[in-house]
Amino acid sequence: MKVAILAGGYGTRISEESHLKPKPMIEIGEKPIIWHIMKYYSAFGFNEFVICCGYKGYMIKEYFADYYMHRSDITFDFSDGGKMMVHANVSEPWKVTLVDTGAESHTGGRIKRIAPFIGKERFMITYGDGVSNVDLNALLKQHDESDKTLTLTGIQPGMRFGVLDIEGHTITAFNEKAKEDGGWVNGGFMVAEPELFGYIENDYTILERDPMERLSTQRKLGVYKHYGHWRCMDTQRDKKDLEDFWNRGEASWKVWDD
Repeated sequence: MKVAILAGGYGTRISEESHLKPKPMIEIGEKPIIWHIMKYYSAFGFNEFVICCGYKGYMIKEYFADYYMHRSDITFDFSDGGKMMVHANVSEPWKVTLVDTGAESHTGGRIKRIAPFIGKERFMITYGDGVSNVDLNALLKQHDESDKTLTLTGIQPGMRFGVLDIEGHTITAFNEKAKEDGGWVNGGFMVAEPELFGYIENDYTILERDPMERLSTQRKLGVYKHYGHWRCMDTQRDKKDLEDFWNRGEASWKVWDD
């Protein structure tokens, strides 16, 4: 199953770094946060990624083009015509497709643009700035047993996110960026049927507005309630918190072996 990662936004809330690089390339523990996200999915056996690039997307492409340069020890022998030798070559079981989804596209538009790379298959979607210890197998199982077009992971951060109205495992209203504190909110880590593409009009469609609102009125939007750890990297303070978790060995999302 493919995993779509939304990695094209401007990241204006963390502009101290995002003016130099796309937000998914901001590092936690000397690794881009998108790497952490991919390692997490990979630990559950999801190894095929479609990355929705936009703002400074070439930097994400360059990172994966030179992945071994970032992850391995290398000797350059200039006495032998610049011969390069890679030591302790690090390999990943990944297939990574990087798609230019437009600098100005919104989240729905980015998903619409990757439809040819997804095909008519179920797929996962997540944001390129959030980590969690959500049980992806349980999320997928719940979605599989439902008749939902889209199932998202609901979390309770109690701050600055859109509030969900929930009956059981069904979202009956999706209120993006509501002012209320508390309640269940969209934490990403979604499972989608290919029918989702039909709910997206164009590049300027925001996934979290009209498509999710329509799905909720049709009772086709599900929620997997996650009670564990979840953090996104919106600000420098968020980045510092994530760095602290990592450096203390308390990164809940670090479920893979080194």
